[in-house]
Amino acid sequence: MFDKYNRKINYLRISVTDRCNLRCVYCMPEEGVTILDHKEILNFSEIVSVAKAAVGKGVDKIRLTGGEPLIRNSIIDLVKMIGDIKGIKDYAMTTNGIFLDKFAHDLAKAGLHRVNISLDTLNPEKYKQLTSGGNIQKVFDGIQAAKKAGLEPIKINCVIKDNNQEPDAVAVTKYCEDNNLQIRYIKEMDLEKGEFSIVQGGTGGDCAICNRLRLTANGMIKPCLFSDLEFNVRKLGAEKAIDEAIGNKPLSGHVNHTGKFYNIGG
Repeated sequence: MFDKYNRKINYLRISVTDRCNLRCVYCMPEEGVTILDHKEILNFSEIVSVAKAAVGKGVDKIRLTGGEPLIRNSIIDLVKMIGDIKGIKDYAMTTNGIFLDKFAHDLAKAGLHRVNISLDTLNPEKYKQLTSGGNIQKVFDGIQAAKKAGLEPIKINCVIKDNNQEPDAVAVTKYCEDNNLQIRYIKEMDLEKGEFSIVQGGTGGDCAICNRLRLTANGMIKPCLFSDLEFNVRKLGAEKAIDEAIGNKPLSGHVNHTGKFYNIGG
């Protein structure tokens, strides 16, 4: 699939839930969030139908996100249903890692290839503060479980304020080097102000080569994270929604006044 700017679209990010077990300060607003009613969230059959339609049109890379995907009930079943689709070459999940020690083996067995894990500091107290109560040891346990299960390469998503020489980023970098992990530095973004940049160590944020679509937990295909454009798979059908998203994919990101990171998947 190619958009009107001749970019090859082969990547679909699927948000399986808008809920999360953590409340990271840069993702969840202080005033709290409005979560979707359960009936608004796509069921597994609907998600798989979108994934199949996307793969049929040329998508060969799929990433599951949230919220936190591992809190979705029966997530292993969904991972396997998508993993059974022929034609997927790169199948990953972005997670905060808290539940990976419990699920890593089953995720690999169900067909998941690899994981991206969020880790912004090595300081247990600062991690607890940043995540509003998270236990960093569970992340370390999850990383080891993912390595044991073969969910590699493991990529670490490290959010930074300005640059990768900040003390927390330096510490996380050293941890990654010592544990054979790949690090990606993601500068804090603002959807409403349109503030974003290219991910260091990745390709996210590089509009000129953007190859992705997003499926939100409530069934909207978004052609761009920094745009209010979205196309409803329940109203249009999966194939039509995908076609509309590709046909209307903007040349570059601008602003997003209707979505939040916790319900789009970042």
